[in-house]
Amino acid sequence: MVHSAITISLVPEARGGPFVFWDDLAAGCAKAAAHGFEAVEIFPRSAEELNAKDLKRLLKQHHVKLAAMGTGAGWVAHKLRLTDPDATVRRRAQQFIGAIVDFAGSFSAPAIIGSMQGRFEGGVTREQAFAWLREALEQLGPRARALGVPLLFEPLNRYETNLVRSVAEGLELLKPLKTRNLRLLVDLFHASIEESSIAEALSLAGPDLGHVHFADSNRQAVGQGHTDIAPVAEVLRQIGFKGYASAEILPLPDSETAAKQTIASFRRWFCPE
Repeated sequence: MVHSAITISLVPEARGGPFVFWDDLAAGCAKAAAHGFEAVEIFPRSAEELNAKDLKRLLKQHHVKLAAMGTGAGWVAHKLRLTDPDATVRRRAQQFIGAIVDFAGSFSAPAIIGSMQGRFEGGVTREQAFAWLREALEQLGPRARALGVPLLFEPLNRYETNLVRSVAEGLELLKPLKTRNLRLLVDLFHASIEESSIAEALSLAGPDLGHVHFADSNRQAVGQGHTDIAPVAEVLRQIGFKGYASAEILPLPDSETAAKQTIASFRRWFCPE
């Protein structure tokens, strides 16, 4: 059974990005519950700026779970990336992600590595960048495993990275790892740009699929673009996916309408009567 989630950003520097609710965690949780979502996906500015007691109270009050927690602010707000040529920056990036792994894991939720993968450029080769990424993942994967959760890695489109842009490249990165605790996050928006067939990409991910960003081809709510969701939903059923389909989408025309459209699309494809 696929579960529903919706995004809340607490990162001022990311304003304008693809998140449905913004700034107010309490209001975001309340609105997620009001629209019928099972969980929230939170993007904090850092783990240190979150209050575990407050989050626990909000989740309990609104009967929602924490689906996942993003680490993108590490790049957007702090300019940290796991493939930076500077070893000190790479170490700080790993520490930043590790703190979010620990915080999210205490709520039985995984952390997401997406934009913090960085890119290879200048004198850094793709092989060197992959080596640095794998080195970090070999440390972070077991850290998440100790908390009983996977670590999610998200391929991005070509305009955001030149490293991991597809499911195939994601598997290329993950397969040699000693840690078996990594799963792929397939974002349907990125996949609509990079994959020749989203359904085939999801099938290729198979048991390595850990999370889905439920977004249309224009980064709006599913149903507002031209992605054919029918084969996507069918493949998720075929591979037995039981994780979250989370709305990482632009709040267009506004947050409430985007949330309403998303839950309607989710129910259409994953909760047939």
